[in-house]
Amino acid sequence: MSDMYNNQGQGESFYQWTPYDDGRQPKKPKKQKTFFNKIGQTALIALVFGLIAGITFESVITVSHKMFGRDVEIEQTETSDDESGPVTSTDTTEGATTVSNIDIATDVSDITGNVLPAIVQVTNVGLVEYQTFFGTYQQEVNQAGSGIIISQDDKNIYIATNNHVVSGAETLTITFSDGEAVEGTIKGTDSSCDLAVVSVPVKKIPEKTLSTIKIATLGDSDKVDVGEFAIVVGNAMGYGTSVTTGIVSAKDREVSVEDDAGNVVNNKLIQTDAAVNPGNSGGALLNAKGEVIGIVSVKLVDTRTEGMGYAIPISFAWDIIKQMIDNDEVSALDASYLGIAGYDVTAEDAEKYDVPLGIYVMKVAKDSGAEAAGIEEKDVITSFNGRTVTSFSTLDNIMKYIPAGTTVDVTVAKASNNYKEETVQVTLTHKAEDMR
Repeated sequence: MSDMYNNQGQGESFYQWTPYDDGRQPKKPKKQKTFFNKIGQTALIALVFGLIAGITFESVITVSHKMFGRDVEIEQTETSDDESGPVTSTDTTEGATTVSNIDIATDVSDITGNVLPAIVQVTNVGLVEYQTFFGTYQQEVNQAGSGIIISQDDKNIYIATNNHVVSGAETLTITFSDGEAVEGTIKGTDSSCDLAVVSVPVKKIPEKTLSTIKIATLGDSDKVDVGEFAIVVGNAMGYGTSVTTGIVSAKDREVSVEDDAGNVVNNKLIQTDAAVNPGNSGGALLNAKGEVIGIVSVKLVDTRTEGMGYAIPISFAWDIIKQMIDNDEVSALDASYLGIAGYDVTAEDAEKYDVPLGIYVMKVAKDSGAEAAGIEEKDVITSFNGRTVTSFSTLDNIMKYIPAGTTVDVTVAKASNNYKEETVQVTLTHKAEDMR
């Protein structure tokens, strides 16, 4: 799956990931052929560490949509920022307009006017490498997305956005609702669920701007009902903050995406028909109370459809965001190591071979934490440190915040017990010599 660069003219550059769509049709397993035979033949060994960051612009990925019964493409909504104006922000208001079963809100100014100071523009300045007949050269590219001011302490303001908005950044500029632009720093990223946190030192923000900033109020996306009112606020097309309205069209839509390392991961997102435009990535999906119920991530691209955008549920995202805020990525010297190599169990594998989604263990390192905890070959790891694990990419993103010597709970589906789950405690170690 190669990267592709398209030049659209007029200073607009679009960097795309090729869609995850291999066109395979499920095959019936041959007689006596098991999931483990397949693994051995494939010999796909995934190591626990290593993420490849790249500059992403308007990314095309694949959503498995049950409505169509086939794969269609969706694109992540980030846009060029060569001539964009400042983006205003979003926040919440007490006593905001609500929607009943009878009345339909047609004026959302009371909601958005109080939410805007929590939405920012995120400008990513990165380098794109070109291959030409005359050789390889690099060009600086500006990319504009959105972000939500989600937390603040004595030293920093923290902004939630998408991983693809900040990926590959040489510098990041945060533009607040009053037009003030301040340099930000990536605090943490998780490419497996397309989340990132950017921090901005309070001391770098002028007092006048600080007085206008608001912290977004978070809702409970688990309690969102299909059909309820929804608002999208973000930096559409890099022109500044825009507001679109619609409804929550569906919940738990499964979307298959490629992370920075090219691994395919599945996420469950909120679907909305509120217009999602390039540049809205990292913006807010709001309910009728002005509460953030999702972080805008992608939109559907298909000639037969219209008005299908997707957002990461905030109740899922918050735990990951909080970990990024509260913890720093550990250094290489302190990096933790589980001690396994294995294979991602896909949804197709799980259904065909009656094994759970997770990480199939092909090898356990001697004297590792995994070995000491009783994890064995052919087991499937389904949860790590309280978070569901469906791929090595997810595991990588969890472990990069956990230092060696830490003891964590790991849920394992045991091959020796018909894949019934049990939870074991694993003390993470430094990397074993035979797995380097």
